[in-house]
Amino acid sequence: MRLSVKLCFAALALYLAAAMYGEVQYRAARAADVTPEYNKVHLESRYLPPGPGHWMGTDNLGRPVSLRLVQGARIAFHVGIMTSLIAIPLGVVLGLLGGYFGGKVDSFVVWISATVASMPGLLFILAISLVVGQGLAGIYIGIGFTTWVGVCRTIRAETMKQASRAYVAAAKTLGYSHARIMFRHILPNVAHIILIQFSIRFPAAVSTEVFISFLGIGVQGEPSWGVMINNARMRLWQGVWWEMAFTTMAIFVLVLSFNHLADWLRDRLDPALRGER
Repeated sequence: MRLSVKLCFAALALYLAAAMYGEVQYRAARAADVTPEYNKVHLESRYLPPGPGHWMGTDNLGRPVSLRLVQGARIAFHVGIMTSLIAIPLGVVLGLLGGYFGGKVDSFVVWISATVASMPGLLFILAISLVVGQGLAGIYIGIGFTTWVGVCRTIRAETMKQASRAYVAAAKTLGYSHARIMFRHILPNVAHIILIQFSIRFPAAVSTEVFISFLGIGVQGEPSWGVMINNARMRLWQGVWWEMAFTTMAIFVLVLSFNHLADWLRDRLDPALRGER
């Protein structure tokens, strides 16, 4: 395993640990019905630069940037995981159906995929978020139901290849049901695509949530990275750079780690690339 891949795994493990710590902190504050530390106002500590006691500085209300970054990681993992739980199963099922059955079923899958792909994705997500209301639920639904098309197309193409293999013909000869052939025989042979698609979709979903929250439509009252960037941009001209710098760095490292990991998974798991090596 290359050193860069090990660094990516270490970075993602650090993000995961921060997200889990943030979840515990968030749940404990809700259970005790108190204001969590990352949302407490300390006006006497406003705009403190990075240093002892506040190693990432404080914002305009004296709240520690480090604790708010941890909560941003919590929200990022919520968004990445929940939207993947919507988009990936939907794309996998439709891709399997279209690639295996062909004919009218495949035509329907291609039609609905093309229809969703033709919609302006961001506007559709914003519309759903406005209908559902401010919060993460609208983001989950919006991103999940607009980003399954790529998964579907990739799974469909690979299923078509697998459906022509000898093991599928043998399974049909033995009288296995279509569901058993698709989910017990073909699906394990396309599972590597699911892992790769998850590693690609996760940072894309996080980036979308950051942009939506930056516009003031996503989660409010909680320190999403988009909310933090929106708050920090107004104070850059005052020389208060640390909130913007640390937030953008957190997003950059997360997206870079997932993208590099996706490339590594593709090289390791894609049968075509394995054959070339």
